[in-house]
Amino acid sequence: MTPAHPTKPLARVRRAVPVVALAAVCGLALTGCAIGPSEPPGQAGGAGGTGTVVLAVHDSFPNEEFAKAASKATGYDVKVVSAGDGGELTNKLVLTKGAPIADAFFGADTIFASRLVENDVVVPYAPAGLPEGAEQYAVVDGTGSQSPPADAVGETGLVPVDRGATCVNIDTEWFAAEGLEEPESYEDLADPAYRDLTVLLDPTASSTGASFLVGTVAKFGEDGFADYWKKLVDNGARIEQGWSDAYYGQFTQGGEGGTRPIVVSYASSPAFTVNEEGTATTTRALLDTCTRQVEYAGVLAGAANDAGARAVVDYLVSTEFQRTIPDAMYMTPIDASVEMPEAWARFAPDPAAKQTFDLTPGEIERGREGWLKTLGEQIGL
Repeated sequence: MTPAHPTKPLARVRRAVPVVALAAVCGLALTGCAIGPSEPPGQAGGAGGTGTVVLAVHDSFPNEEFAKAASKATGYDVKVVSAGDGGELTNKLVLTKGAPIADAFFGADTIFASRLVENDVVVPYAPAGLPEGAEQYAVVDGTGSQSPPADAVGETGLVPVDRGATCVNIDTEWFAAEGLEEPESYEDLADPAYRDLTVLLDPTASSTGASFLVGTVAKFGEDGFADYWKKLVDNGARIEQGWSDAYYGQFTQGGEGGTRPIVVSYASSPAFTVNEEGTATTTRALLDTCTRQVEYAGVLAGAANDAGARAVVDYLVSTEFQRTIPDAMYMTPIDASVEMPEAWARFAPDPAAKQTFDLTPGEIERGREGWLKTLGEQIGL
């Protein structure tokens, strides 16, 4: 069960990493970007689930707890190494193609997933125990389809593990105290009534910010999203480099000193700002501003321990691990049969029940750099 009153409303910190800058640095000195452990990845020790398996993850993953549980479940000695946020992880996997930093990975999300497919980084593989309905979150490359074929996971090797959504969050207590009507939509944030109240995330530096960018492209189109961002900035919106800077530094419910009651965060955030009795929350996600995210795992091409990598990916979609996801990572398990914490049902309803503003991973991959360039020209990012 999720604690009723954690010390932080949402511990899922996304480190700010400029994707373009990272690629340039790694391209100059590829070996300097490797994060492998002191021993070579995946030294297989024989049959029967023995030997070492290395899993590369984003930096919001419960490394030690997972390594212990996965080692016990699979029989392999599972090592977990962090590789930054989802964008940085993806870049490292692409840039070390052929000499992978691990045997398997977890944490590349919707924003960057197609890059792995296009660069043949992942081995086609789908766990036999993939939860029912998981195929709907498969990556479809090139078609723009929102309805993946039944074998899409096996074809790409990108195995969906969990899902969530970025949404604008508001401090409901602040609006009540000020007697100001709460905003509900994207358009409301540009209303002069909410001048100087919003904090956004830089989409060139934050995967959460990039997800919000995708939502605005889906909502306003490629010809209109930049004008919308300009309206926000002209209305006094502040842009921070990373989620923690925005939520804990600027948001009025994130910590002392925050002055802005509107912030880009997650649909699950209100489940972690509940009172001590667990009867009410001080924040709300605006469900008309949400963009869905899926996080993927997979077996890396050239893995030293291919069998062990497959076993670890199998474990990521197992019931045992799926049950830990809400409390450990503040995301929704891909296994729909997992019972969610009570606070989520009450205070963090699934935005998928309403319209969300989404693009396919293939559409994002094709458009992302152009959108960032356009946005930079419009508001000077």
